[in-house]
Amino acid sequence: MAKVALLRALMSFFMEARNMASKLKLYGFNNLTKALSFNIYDVCYAKTRREQEEYIAYIDEQYNAERLTGILLRVVDMIGAHVLHISSQDYEPQGSSVTLLISGGPMDGLRPETTLAHLDKSHVTVHTYPEHHPDHSIATFRVDIDVATCGEITPLNALDLLIGSFDSDIITMDYRVRGFTRDVDGKKHFMDHEIDSIQDFIAPETLDRYDATDINLQETNLFHTKMLIREIDLQNYLFNTTANVLSPDLQQSIKESLQKEMMEIFSGRNMFG
Repeated sequence: MAKVALLRALMSFFMEARNMASKLKLYGFNNLTKALSFNIYDVCYAKTRREQEEYIAYIDEQYNAERLTGILLRVVDMIGAHVLHISSQDYEPQGSSVTLLISGGPMDGLRPETTLAHLDKSHVTVHTYPEHHPDHSIATFRVDIDVATCGEITPLNALDLLIGSFDSDIITMDYRVRGFTRDVDGKKHFMDHEIDSIQDFIAPETLDRYDATDINLQETNLFHTKMLIREIDLQNYLFNTTANVLSPDLQQSIKESLQKEMMEIFSGRNMFG
């Protein structure tokens, strides 16, 4: 028993020593800037002009500035940042914007000019863009979220929260690490954490619901991921109607229209005329 206890103590010691050795020791402040651009589309079938306008009004109210602020506050809390200022606005006829100025740590005792310089690189913003056209039966709702941080915190830790906070049919994400920081020996470091893909930071159960593709330029610390929902449950895409009152042929036609719209948004080009 004594030998077992000794072995456990030695293993614990060596694990702690390895963790301390692997942690990067920096000279001064971590100057790396980490920027995540997160873009989602929600797609809905709304056949008539009235249904389209009602959908836009509904989605505009669902994701007004107050609710968006709540989502961003959860993002800031999850990545371990601190909120310094909130600015929000609802627009007419539709759309909302929220901006949070944040810091990687408490800002007590800093002079105003120091605070402002720090805020240049630390913020969270969200903008919404409801959209429809009278000649089409598909309405869309787009959300753009940008999270920029400097220091040790990374916005990638909030990806599952962001995806789950919206009805995300199509998702586009860009992650970029800029600048460099120095260790205590003066050596430059252009990245302070491991990453092969943005998908590494998304839960497997979330990825299982999507088809995903990457374009990664690791030599420039630039990572891009696109995701498209795999299964379409028609009822989730109908506004003010139920699927069981529609004929099987009409249900299939609507599904095909939704799939075509999603594919064009996902690919970023007109594919079906």
